[in-house]
Amino acid sequence: MSETNAETYHVVLLVEQALTPADAAQVRSLHEGLDEPVTYHVLMPMEDAAARIESAMGSLSAGEVLGSPALAMNDVDLEAVRKDCAERSSAELDATLAALRGAGATAEGCVVSEPPIDALATMVTAVDGREAIILTRSHVVAEFFHVDWTSRARRKIGVPVLHLLEHENFDEQSGAGEGVSGL
Repeated sequence: MSETNAETYHVVLLVEQALTPADAAQVRSLHEGLDEPVTYHVLMPMEDAAARIESAMGSLSAGEVLGSPALAMNDVDLEAVRKDCAERSSAELDATLAALRGAGATAEGCVVSEPPIDALATMVTAVDGREAIILTRSHVVAEFFHVDWTSRARRKIGVPVLHLLEHENFDEQSGAGEGVSGL
């Protein structure tokens, strides 16, 4: 069967930050043996402007905030922060798509402002996705309580979900050398 007649295998990627070329090569290697062409659909959640401002406000000392809260808030241009967040997210998406394409993948993507797991579920349905891959930094507390993206996605969508840690190779993620060995 020629590649033009073959059914495409759709993989939806939910990424927390831009993928490196090594991340992209690792993702691409997961699908090297497939007979059908693979298309990656990348979802990059837009950085939350409100959370960014809250984080910045939290770093101010109590005296600065309590002494003049109006002054602290007047210095914040929420629209400028939102624009900056959108630009950063778009740049990270572009870098991710370039890394995937550099690894030989067919990739398209978009920045999403809706809750990430909702966007993932919507995209899996829209493209008839065969699997979802979530690439994040390590979030130990969220993972422990099963409120991380991967745990939530496994409960919400009906396709296999793989969680990879960005900027770590497969060996680093396997847990080799970790844990208690004397039990």
